[in-house]
Amino acid sequence: MRRRPQVAGSFYPGERRELLRTIRAMTDPKAAKKQAVAVVVPHAGYVYSGPVAGAVFSSVEVPGTAVILGPGHRGIRSLFAVQSEGSWLTPLGEAAIERDLATAVLERCPSATQDEEAHRGEHSLEVQLPFLQFFRENVAIVPVCVSHEAEYGDLEAFGRGLAEALRDFARPALIVASTDMSHYVSQSTAERMDALAIRRILALDPKGLYETVLSESISMCGFQPTAAALVASLALGAGEAELVLYRTSGESSGDFSQVVGYAGFRILRGAAR
Repeated sequence: MRRRPQVAGSFYPGERRELLRTIRAMTDPKAAKKQAVAVVVPHAGYVYSGPVAGAVFSSVEVPGTAVILGPGHRGIRSLFAVQSEGSWLTPLGEAAIERDLATAVLERCPSATQDEEAHRGEHSLEVQLPFLQFFRENVAIVPVCVSHEAEYGDLEAFGRGLAEALRDFARPALIVASTDMSHYVSQSTAERMDALAIRRILALDPKGLYETVLSESISMCGFQPTAAALVASLALGAGEAELVLYRTSGESSGDFSQVVGYAGFRILRGAAR
């Protein structure tokens, strides 16, 4: 399947030259880069969340392969929907599916299924791809859409299986967890609620993140992909998480009464935990 872009021209520019101009304005070529196990980045329209995503991708080395985990906003049949063949198109070109790695993920994660349809209208993964292509022109991807019905045990099992697949893959790969933070609350509420989730991510605490989001009713749409990414990162030797940038939609719209929060992180290897 050759997946065509669904939100080009709305979430981000649909014309190559304008898209490149937009991404250049949101990235820093002089930023100090580190090799990361994973990143956590937002997925709203670029006018709102692009500066956070741009700061995160500017701060890491983008390898030849990325596993992108994003929430299924419309509901999906699979707990973890993997596309294992074909390619994705954006105005910046065509990104091939890394078939061997996708197949390994399916083999090691019993709850994961081959499901192209889950990705057809979903934006949470697509908006990450132009940033990846900007920094690595021929990047290959493994897209994984995560159901809102996935419980912590499912996320933990998937994260461990993903880590096994990446370890056996034996080539550099970056895990990309796609999430926005609080939705449609005041600026002060977003900052207070998001701080609770941010604290758990910085502590590399996937179960704590999952439980905090549920117990505090934080409207963080991608907390499940993020928790799975944290599990995988820890299994791959992560020892530190850094908050690269936090902001809200109010800083773009000027409306601080109803905002969406955006937080960007890089997760780095470190001492064993």
